[in-house]
Amino acid sequence: MSTHQETGTFGVWDYLVFAGMLFISAAIGVYYAFSRGGQQTPKDFMMGGRKMTAMPVALSLTASFISAITVLGSPSEVYRFGSILSLWAISYVLVVLITAEVFLPVFYRLEITSTYEILYTGIVIYAPALALNQVTGFNLWGAIIVTGVVCTFYCTMGGFKAVIWTDVFQVGIMVAGLLSVIIQAAEIQGGINKILNDSYHGGRLNFWDFNPNPLQRYSFWTIIIGGTFASTSIYGINQSQVQRYIACKSRFQAKMSLYINLIGQWLILACTVFCGLAIYSRYHDCDPWTSKKISAPDQLMPYLVLDIMRDYPGLPGLFVACVYGGTLSTVSSSINALALVTIEDLIKPHFRSLSEKTLSWLLKGTSVLFGVLCIGMAALASLIGFLLQAAISIFGIIGGPLLGLFALGILAPFVNSVGAFIGLTAGFVISLWIGIGAQLYPPLPERTLPLSLTTDGCNMTDFHHQGNWTTTTETTFSTSTLQVNSTERTPLMDNWYSLSYMHFSTIGTLVTVFVGIIISLLTGGRKQSLDDRFLLTKEDFLSNFDFFKREKLILNPQSYTKEDGGIDNPTFSYTEMYSTAESRKISGP
Repeated sequence: MSTHQETGTFGVWDYLVFAGMLFISAAIGVYYAFSRGGQQTPKDFMMGGRKMTAMPVALSLTASFISAITVLGSPSEVYRFGSILSLWAISYVLVVLITAEVFLPVFYRLEITSTYEILYTGIVIYAPALALNQVTGFNLWGAIIVTGVVCTFYCTMGGFKAVIWTDVFQVGIMVAGLLSVIIQAAEIQGGINKILNDSYHGGRLNFWDFNPNPLQRYSFWTIIIGGTFASTSIYGINQSQVQRYIACKSRFQAKMSLYINLIGQWLILACTVFCGLAIYSRYHDCDPWTSKKISAPDQLMPYLVLDIMRDYPGLPGLFVACVYGGTLSTVSSSINALALVTIEDLIKPHFRSLSEKTLSWLLKGTSVLFGVLCIGMAALASLIGFLLQAAISIFGIIGGPLLGLFALGILAPFVNSVGAFIGLTAGFVISLWIGIGAQLYPPLPERTLPLSLTTDGCNMTDFHHQGNWTTTTETTFSTSTLQVNSTERTPLMDNWYSLSYMHFSTIGTLVTVFVGIIISLLTGGRKQSLDDRFLLTKEDFLSNFDFFKREKLILNPQSYTKEDGGIDNPTFSYTEMYSTAESRKISGP
């Protein structure tokens, strides 16, 4: 029988630790608002004056990519499906290579932006608050409002530099929180070897599965191929990420930020995978989800934390700070990015005579506006609780066609606007068709392949008088639930709608690209001339070897005049800057 005690509750020290994290985040915003190195111009506010170096940007990229949904969701996926998710480490390498060598060279010289993230931001605020509330009693709406207010405050006060440096602080909090869980779990369970041994016997060390079937939820191919497409749609074209690396003072620094960020991604992935294995080792004989101690898998991490850390005041608070560190970094990224896009794309083109002081106030105002909207989206997410997973999936689905659109623009110069528009539309339609179908008609367990979960070790009182569930596994439960409607399922449901969700972005990207190319060829291709700045060229690749030369190509507002097309010209190309540097014989140290 299980001897697990009841989980603890949040105490005073836990609230103090959490409040301390929020206070430091807000203080960083105040510091950059009043320091001499803070934002004095709209360019400083939006992109730190494009003077950032690789290391803080790399940590910020990691922090903004790792949301609270990752901290809570990845361990529960490992608990249910095994450590095959660690193959994301390979996918991350491909994503960074594609982003650094294909998208970054063009975006760095053009400052390309995209906007489609405010719904996801609301979900990022609401989902962890709900999970923590249901397990710890942590005040739901208090956490949502405080998160939104603190993010809005330091984004508005400190601008882009405040966002970057709070991300640096928060990624440290995230790593500390995850490591505290791992260390304490290893202590209680009798060491790391015990956790790995339990995981091995429970089938959780399933690193390799080369089944090529795209309908299987997780395999080597679905994670490497599908994961690469899905993550590239975030790293490659998402405004929050793009804004960070184009804020670096040189393209070399921008690329270095991406490659350094890869180490951070690996570290967070290793921590979340091991947390998932620790959860299984702790509850391998008494699954909290099946035994109704929790109502959803994303509550497993906070449930474990209160179980193993109840005797250590402040440590549960550190974990909550870890979760909300992910939330703050993601939400602040969105607020700052949305404010930038609003000013650059909607206001400046129509009001060209606005002064820098007016633009600065408009940026602050739009930051406040989007902060309020994010809190409002969290409230909307609370009204569509059962659609949260669908909304998150749709966010990924939208990224695929957009990735295809940007790929067409950068890599296929013959594609015309008609082909691009029809390709994008086709990509959206197909992606949404699959995504919505998968939500309405979920794939059978034969496709998702959840690993067994047992309640053999639970006390009878744990079942709340449901004694007929003395031995229950998730696989058996899921099958019995779905067999009622198994005769009604059609080939469309068992094939098209059963496609692994990892491939939603893959399908959206490929459909957009192929349809865009075919329609463009049928309609005569592109007829107008096109500036090479919008395309990926061989010079972009050869520039990787510029560090062998003595020239230092740094985008600096003091180095280039307006006539040269310097900081006052956001579309000033890297090639033009190189030519200017050559003509002036600018040499590095």
